[in-house]
Amino acid sequence: MMHEMTVPYFGRFVTCKKVKGMVIMNQIVLMGRLTRDPELRHTQNGTSVASFSLAVDRRFTPKDGGERQTDFIDVVAWQQTGEFVSKYFTKGQMAAVTGRLQIRDWTDKDGNKRKTAEVVAENVYFTESKKSRDASVGAAMPRDDYGSGYSTPVESSDFVELDMDDGDLPF
Repeated sequence: MMHEMTVPYFGRFVTCKKVKGMVIMNQIVLMGRLTRDPELRHTQNGTSVASFSLAVDRRFTPKDGGERQTDFIDVVAWQQTGEFVSKYFTKGQMAAVTGRLQIRDWTDKDGNKRKTAEVVAENVYFTESKKSRDASVGAAMPRDDYGSGYSTPVESSDFVELDMDDGDLPF
């Protein structure tokens, strides 16, 4: 018998499934740098989907003193989240992603069965100040090179950048 339940997770609530007394949860939290500019595409029915990859350092360093290893994780973001990512994020920029892990089966051009693991992003957050962003990857201005006939809304966007000094914040 399966029941859904809501549990606290990192300061917010997520819905989990409870099967035979066990809680099943598929929740991913990542923070890393984009390895390439997000690629925005549209499905045949017009749904926006952006794909990008995050370079995420592992928490530990090898015992032999070698370099910390990095994982390169594929991420897809759908609809408004995908449009937001493709508009405001660029290669090299630090981002935090919350979402779920998805394993997808597919067949390559030679007819071989393949599996791909990717994160389906529910939320993508800026994780560095505008000053450090501008210094490290150039100004994070909205991009308008979407292709596929997509045009950036001019004055109808609800997103507004605030011009303030992060040094005034109490945390």
